[in-house]
Amino acid sequence: LRRSRGYVPGSIDLPLSAPRPLLACGAQQKAAFCLARGRRARVSHHIGDLEHYPALVAYRDGIEHFERLFALAPELVAHDLHPGYASTAYALERAGVETTAVQHHHAHLAACLAEHGCVEPAVGAIYDGSGYGPDGTVWGGELLVGDLASYERAASLRPVRMPGAAAAVREPWRMAWAWLAEARGEPPPLPSQLARAVSAERWRQVGSIAASAAVSPATSSMGRLFDAVAALCGIRAVATYEGQAAVELEGWLAPGDGGAYPLPLVREDGRALLDAGALIRAVADDLARGVPVGVVSRRFHEGVAVATAETCAGLAELHGLRTVVLSGGVFQNRTLLERTAALLGAAGLRVLVPERLPPNDGGIAYGQAAVAAARDRAGAI
Repeated sequence: LRRSRGYVPGSIDLPLSAPRPLLACGAQQKAAFCLARGRRARVSHHIGDLEHYPALVAYRDGIEHFERLFALAPELVAHDLHPGYASTAYALERAGVETTAVQHHHAHLAACLAEHGCVEPAVGAIYDGSGYGPDGTVWGGELLVGDLASYERAASLRPVRMPGAAAAVREPWRMAWAWLAEARGEPPPLPSQLARAVSAERWRQVGSIAASAAVSPATSSMGRLFDAVAALCGIRAVATYEGQAAVELEGWLAPGDGGAYPLPLVREDGRALLDAGALIRAVADDLARGVPVGVVSRRFHEGVAVATAETCAGLAELHGLRTVVLSGGVFQNRTLLERTAALLGAAGLRVLVPERLPPNDGGIAYGQAAVAAARDRAGAI
């Protein structure tokens, strides 16, 4: 299994030739853009997070520079579905071009398929922190079936409230509250592992915050589930950089085979959902019994890997497919990636992972370009 080696700006061929010159604007974080003409796609350097004004200026200047450098005037502009991204705003303010919106996780899937020259449909496990879904919720634990031009959401992690929205990213203990409440069906007591980091008053208050959909959107994010487990273990209640809780949770892994927590696939209201309620209950029960944190981390990683592989294998059989893509920022977790890939390989499936581009949002622009080219060829824009 080869993993991303880090991207050096340059050209990466598209598997399908773009009928018109195009610009793909990428995402909000780990921003990069992509210019494409014919089969030649040129992905920019890493720019940064566009919520910061200097990065936004560098982003705009970089696009202008690339257009001059490669003598390319885009006629088609692809952008993320999220209406609040600065990259989306930039795309929509361009004059004299046609635009097409690409769902965030479809772009992750398409980027990996295109990098490997694959134009056939595949199953994709796309796990990350967040991406705007067409239903207006925050996606992030997605099992997709699709190709370069289109996709369907075949299954996802069960959504829960994200108390305080962006505050829940900075304070993983909020996601611990949300998942405990989902798992137990009632406001949970403050776990002893969090008692030093969170006051009883703040713990109670977050319940009121979670009750408001206006400030606590629903999320199916796998990244936020990792945050919740890290907080429950007492590893990380407040994050000082992106992904810190998940990184530290992996760092606590105990060696050996410690079993796997349950993460069953259930059907509810016509949707297929990976129900992490049972997993969270098992985590909480083990911690209450004094099971070491390293063992809890091992069982959690194994549970997610097993459930992902089994669900992907089932979808592949259902749709008559043989290829599975593993991508999104959560798959920067080496343990999760290698274990899931091994299980899928043992099931006889071909596994594709990003190699020349990162699995996180740095690869989104290239995926958008691949989607836009495929749609344009099919007359679907």
